[in-house]
Amino acid sequence: MAKLILILGDQLSPALASLRQWQSGDLVLMAEVQAEAGYVRHHQHKIVLVFSAMRHFAASLRAQGIEVKYFQYEERISSLYEAVATTLSQQPQLSEVLLTEAAEYRLAQEITAWPALLKKPVTVLPDDRFIASTEMFRRWADGRSQFRMEYFYREMRRYTGLLMNGSEPEGGKWNYDHDNRQSCPDDLALPAPAAVPVDAITADVIRLVKHEFSHHMGDADTFSLAVTGKDARAVFLDFVSQQLPLFGRYQDAMQLDQPFLFHSVSAMYLNIGLLDVRWMCQKVELAYREGKVPLNAAEGFIRQLIGWREYVRGLYWLLMPDYKNLNFFAAERALPSYYWHGDTNMRCMQQAIDHTRQHAYSHHIQRLMITGNFALLAGLSVAEMNDWYLSVYADAFEWVQLPNTSGMALFADGGVLASKPYAASGNYIQRMSNYCQHCSYQVKQVTGEGACPFNALYWDFLARNEDKLASNARMQLAYQQWRRKPADSQQAIRDYAAELLIKLEKL
Repeated sequence: MAKLILILGDQLSPALASLRQWQSGDLVLMAEVQAEAGYVRHHQHKIVLVFSAMRHFAASLRAQGIEVKYFQYEERISSLYEAVATTLSQQPQLSEVLLTEAAEYRLAQEITAWPALLKKPVTVLPDDRFIASTEMFRRWADGRSQFRMEYFYREMRRYTGLLMNGSEPEGGKWNYDHDNRQSCPDDLALPAPAAVPVDAITADVIRLVKHEFSHHMGDADTFSLAVTGKDARAVFLDFVSQQLPLFGRYQDAMQLDQPFLFHSVSAMYLNIGLLDVRWMCQKVELAYREGKVPLNAAEGFIRQLIGWREYVRGLYWLLMPDYKNLNFFAAERALPSYYWHGDTNMRCMQQAIDHTRQHAYSHHIQRLMITGNFALLAGLSVAEMNDWYLSVYADAFEWVQLPNTSGMALFADGGVLASKPYAASGNYIQRMSNYCQHCSYQVKQVTGEGACPFNALYWDFLARNEDKLASNARMQLAYQQWRRKPADSQQAIRDYAAELLIKLEKL
């Protein structure tokens, strides 16, 4: 009996569970659909990446003798269901639909209705590209009062054997994060990530995106990302040799006009299937074993993959759909427009947003401690921030974006993911970057004309949320500092913060 095998746009892996079931006579279906391209205002580079990678993947399947039905965006297919139903009506010999589980909750829920609508069986296979299945994560989480990534990460190290010395972690410690918090010297040589030339398929997609999505953030003409597994692997291996040796030491650093520093820019490839997480970890571990990178760099990178990435995916599926609606601080203030255009006097915000606009990328500290931290301090809308992060980054899919935004950046889940809010004043930004010395605001000033907005907003955030945070063990030092301030100083700070929130759009 012939099958229709549906491949989603983030499932571009030759070893995909559903593709492994392919037999002669089966038909593979891929579609660039309006609903997926437009449910948020995706960055132009993200749309080029996904559509071009899909077209290249379809071409590689055809080269292997696999028949592929492919709907391009110009064919105006509104939804994946329409693509499936249309194909089945044209191919009556196809008796069932087979696919690998969708990564996002909204789409997975939509697919549950397909058997009744199509009047054909729909088989959904687990996505074993991830190391931890959703069931494995549920077993780990069962009975725990707190879901802390560090303990899950240790289980993943034991499970995979990565950076293990028998039953003990390599080097005697599980985590070398303490060694990974240095600011980057201004005169340090910064190798750029490898760029990939645009081929004819990508050029066609760029023309499409410029015509159909010109109102979205970004400029499709500057696209230079990998769109095939072969090129993504080459880009990653270049990172391992060029940037990884110093990734650990400077992974939290920020530098003026340097969007990439020592980061791999590989999550966008991994999240659509062009890279495999096991292969990546093996290459990083091999570089350490061969003495090419230090342990803190190898461990820090592997922790992001088998620790953080697998953890947030497990948490997402454990807690959805309720997780998306959590708003611990009742944050509802509208996003200032500079989140879209970057025209702000706050140098750190301008840098993070400009990097995002240019590359559909900024690294994790810019996301967490600049754009996310500012949103947390200012009480910006959780829903709007989730849509913004999902829209503007090429690596953003809801399963990974939502826990990072609501849990890590905004503490909207009240501590399910993180043990404390990642709130910080301008002092942190000054310590980890050279932004402040190029800013029109004064980082050492708390109130008055020219004071860094992060400072008053930080203290005001603590004050207005004291009833929710004062008992948090990791917030005790901050509250001790706040309580030591004279009453008139506290009031002056809160008054100035109120002024900032009124003129938020003009900062």
